[in-house]
Amino acid sequence: TTSGMMPSSFFFHQAAEIGLNPKNFITFIIRNSIAERLRRKPGKVNWAALLSKLDSEIQYKNKVAAKKTKVAVLLGGYSTERHISLESGRNIYEKLGSSADYIATPIFLTGNDSNHLLYEVPINILLKDNADDIKEKIDHLTTPDALADIRKEALHLTQKYTGGQYRFEPRKLTYDDIAAEFDVVFIALHGRPGEDGQVQAELDKRGVAYNGSGVYSSQLTINKFESNRILRENGILVADSMMVNKAEWIADNAHVITEIEAFHYPLICKPHDEGCSSAVIKINNREMLQAYANLCFEQQDRTEAVEQLLGIGRKDEFPNKDFFMVESFTNKEGADGFLEITGGMLTKLTPTGLAYEVFEPSEALSVGTVLTLAEKFLAGEGQNITPARFSRDAKIQKEVSEAVKATLGKVAS
Repeated sequence: TTSGMMPSSFFFHQAAEIGLNPKNFITFIIRNSIAERLRRKPGKVNWAALLSKLDSEIQYKNKVAAKKTKVAVLLGGYSTERHISLESGRNIYEKLGSSADYIATPIFLTGNDSNHLLYEVPINILLKDNADDIKEKIDHLTTPDALADIRKEALHLTQKYTGGQYRFEPRKLTYDDIAAEFDVVFIALHGRPGEDGQVQAELDKRGVAYNGSGVYSSQLTINKFESNRILRENGILVADSMMVNKAEWIADNAHVITEIEAFHYPLICKPHDEGCSSAVIKINNREMLQAYANLCFEQQDRTEAVEQLLGIGRKDEFPNKDFFMVESFTNKEGADGFLEITGGMLTKLTPTGLAYEVFEPSEALSVGTVLTLAEKFLAGEGQNITPARFSRDAKIQKEVSEAVKATLGKVAS
């Protein structure tokens, strides 16, 4: 037994410093376990045959690595959701790392909208606490002499379990390099530039396949206000919303407040062009509304009192914008039931065009008023129940589930 086995555990950090990813390291532990049993009780089980079989499997894995589909996993980014993007990307990297068909490489994206900086990061840097720590290591990597000595001593282990596929320093790449070296890209970025079409446009130019939506859909759906408008025009039930302009707020905030208060409190304020959990706050009164707008438009300092008023944590990022979005607060309003669900689907190309396989909706449970980033995306946090509990009556449960899936399919089309 050992301590916690999350990617951030010190256990995996130690192994990463000699070039072993979690899969390599767990294989190493299993091999040591078999070898120890062979030493202590050689006759009880044919441990020698098992050890020989495992060594053959390790050798075979290293030989066939070149034949696997090479996946570049894009993670990190420079949005307010870059840290949770790192968590998502690491999850994808580790899932693909245990696959028989794919070989994954983590590619850390940083920079800004006009200059995307891409780095292949080794496992010892990938497991740092957050995206900013990784960027710091990329910019200022140092290797203590003691660590260099340990890597030399452990070289036989590193080579055995990785087949020589290890690296200790970050390597700068371009989109052209990614097109030349990888078969497909998995975009694990949250917010910009992974959800707004920027990355997709670069990959399209080079004919590289990727997951998720294309350029047009991404450019559209990063704008929550415009997405709502299109859905409303197509008969989809969405919250009423309006945009708040910085220039208008500064010129006459009393008039803007009057417009906003037509929605009635409570209401929701959020950026219209960020990821789904960035600065999404339930506003209960005028004082909170003024604080939100002034903070967003940089009309006041971010003090402890403002953070307490808005329920913002000290480490929570709050983007400065020229616009933000106001939405009516969605609640039960006399319905038989009220819950938040998450829906997923696969796009399929059929002889008659695109079709969508919509999965059974999951019920998302939140501790507070709004689902946090951690509850939405972080392993071990939050809770999802599948299928969602629409009704205790089996007939009604099925009817509602089918209606929800049909609506999700219509939204996708």
